[in-house]
Amino acid sequence: MTSLLLPLTRALSQLSDPALLGVVWRSVLFSALFFAAILGITVGAVRHLAAGHGVVAWALDALGLIASALLAMWLFLPVAAMIGTLYFERIARAVERRFYPSLTPAQPAPVLQQLQLSLGVGLRVLGLNLLALLLTLILPGVGLPIGWAIASWAMGRGMFVAVAMRRLSRPEAEVLYRAVRPMALAQGGAMAAAAYFPLLNLLIPVAGTAAMVHVLDLALARREDRPHG
Repeated sequence: MTSLLLPLTRALSQLSDPALLGVVWRSVLFSALFFAAILGITVGAVRHLAAGHGVVAWALDALGLIASALLAMWLFLPVAAMIGTLYFERIARAVERRFYPSLTPAQPAPVLQQLQLSLGVGLRVLGLNLLALLLTLILPGVGLPIGWAIASWAMGRGMFVAVAMRRLSRPEAEVLYRAVRPMALAQGGAMAAAAYFPLLNLLIPVAGTAAMVHVLDLALARREDRPHG
């Protein structure tokens, strides 16, 4: 297990890097805006549907606050995935500069393709999270671990392929993913678990993307039969 989580351990050790700290602060800002928007929309909708005064209106307001908090928590993972892929070029350069300086410079995908990839990862995670939410409602007690497993797969596969496409074509990235699937899914599992913890979940975009850069280097090192950095 220690070796499986080595990429994440290395990623966390670099969080003091100014390049990564900048992305962390952006994640905090985007997350604050995201939560504020969810809170405003949910509470506003509840008040509109139950206009009135007294205990009933107060109770509905309270339920609206609880519902918005739960909804924001459930939607945080896809938003974090999109943030991570939007900044993965900056994060990847910082990781490679520190740990793999001998690597040749990567050729990042065009901006439009990066945006499409970011949106695709986020929507995939969102769709699977909604499926997990449905399972949680239908199967209390087992729905949550099922949801975690689904999110682990979506994050692990999606973020690894996104990072790998800096150096490989999409088909090559998919093939390489299969070679390091256990390690990629271990990082995805850690990110999916962190999503349930406030403040810790703010590190997902940075630490998760950085960890996948380490997974990619391990995969490339094995393929090229060279020492891992």
